[in-house]
Amino acid sequence: MLSVSNLSVQFGKRVLFDEVNVTFTTGNCYGIIGANGAGKSTFLKILAGKQDANSGSVHLEPGKRMSVLEQNHNAFDEHLVLDTVLRGNKPLYEVKTEMDTIYAKEDFSDADGDRVGELQIVFEEMNGWNADSDAAAMLSNLGISEELHYMPMSDLDGVQKVRVLLAQALFGNPDVLIMDEPTNDLDYETILWLEQFLANYDNTVIVVSHDRHFLDAVCTHISDIDFGKISHFSGNYTFWYESSQLAARQRAQQNKKAEEKKKELQEFIARFSANVAKSKQATSRKKMIDKLNIEEIRPSSRRYPAIIFEQDREAGDQILNVEGLKATLENEVLFQEVNMNLAKGDKVVIYSKDSRAVTAFYQIIAGEEQAAAGAFQWGVTTTQAYLPLDNAAYFDNDMSLVDWLRQYAQIEEEREEVHIRGFLGKMIFSGEEALKLSNVLSGGEKVRCMLSKMMMSRSNVLMLDEPTNHLDLESITAFNNALKNFKGNVLLTTHDHAFAQTVGNRIIELTPNGVIDRYLTFDEYMTDPKIKELRAKMYA
Repeated sequence: MLSVSNLSVQFGKRVLFDEVNVTFTTGNCYGIIGANGAGKSTFLKILAGKQDANSGSVHLEPGKRMSVLEQNHNAFDEHLVLDTVLRGNKPLYEVKTEMDTIYAKEDFSDADGDRVGELQIVFEEMNGWNADSDAAAMLSNLGISEELHYMPMSDLDGVQKVRVLLAQALFGNPDVLIMDEPTNDLDYETILWLEQFLANYDNTVIVVSHDRHFLDAVCTHISDIDFGKISHFSGNYTFWYESSQLAARQRAQQNKKAEEKKKELQEFIARFSANVAKSKQATSRKKMIDKLNIEEIRPSSRRYPAIIFEQDREAGDQILNVEGLKATLENEVLFQEVNMNLAKGDKVVIYSKDSRAVTAFYQIIAGEEQAAAGAFQWGVTTTQAYLPLDNAAYFDNDMSLVDWLRQYAQIEEEREEVHIRGFLGKMIFSGEEALKLSNVLSGGEKVRCMLSKMMMSRSNVLMLDEPTNHLDLESITAFNNALKNFKGNVLLTTHDHAFAQTVGNRIIELTPNGVIDRYLTFDEYMTDPKIKELRAKMYA
């Protein structure tokens, strides 16, 4: 279907890919993973023909069509929404455009009639007469209501544009579908729809995503970029991660016999296969894992940060009390009548359909903004550490990372340097990396610095507004495990499904008409029919 031969990519002295040979076959979904900077997005651009390699070639089977999720959200601003989706199937759109052009002619000739007849046959073979209704249905499934279908793209907000461009990529059943971070800016319901769509998709899908739940739900293979090569592994992300961790442990067990290691691997595969057989993915996706191979299990070269949250002291029973809290933005109510009492041990997923609402809530309880009404009070034994959605203000300087973190150190001077470097080292800023300037950091590096600051504070309450933004899969996994093990309280807002499901034991949803508060897991909350009905009323 789609093959890559002898592909090499080099920027200066840095080699991204070295003689890569790999094939993507029909009926499979490949999740491309790799450390930050490994070349995931570059590889997708090369497959899509948007970037050239230094050497090698990409071959798509003749007669097959490739579709790519557009990353430039303003690329179609001059076009109508429905028209933008139709453009996703270029051959069909070209036939439709030519027919429309001929029909618009005042001097319609016999030759024009013959040409229209030919085009109509081709159009019918492409199922073109249903194209408008199919495109409209896809838009509606992605949350773009019918009244928006004939508006210019320029009139849509950023989130709506993302959904239209996703509909464009999916439209017309492409033979190869390439997507770079398709779940960005999508809400829970839309991501769930996309997971189900791709799980039943019969063609080839190649996707880059930092959402582990999404990769588990849709992938039949993981394609790992490591050491300048790309290797396919059967199974989803969880299988790849757990198997590579097991292989790494076995490599460290020098005294363990080969037969014992082989038995352990076989038992792991059997256990994983049994779990897959019971999953929704196995029943909805015909192409799920059919064979898991011991030979494929190898240790990864990945480096995982050491994220460990500890408390200076355990908080008492009074954590946080909120009464009648309300927030507005330009006279629009973001939330109101928020009443809650945070109990010891609560790890709360703060959720809203409007991301501005949750950010406003954190800013208020962090003391950064004033509420429109209501009050809150932290327990006297609590200390809070806050990871904001926008951390730019923390890095508006040219300090080295050591000096940057020193601002937040609370330790005797003679131990300060070792102490600070220790926390930076846990976040993979070691040696010269610790002397980088804070104002030239990438988004992921800034988040890792903020995590160093939070760990060093030893607070007993963590407030996290979209903490996985900009992080790679290794950091997300380590962060997730750290929050599961943390003994204090957590207030968490995230689009990462696995984060929400595995960390939260309580869901609080902020709406313009009040609050919904339930002691449930995230999945239980989002699938409960009664809560679905209540949520619809609260946003009406």
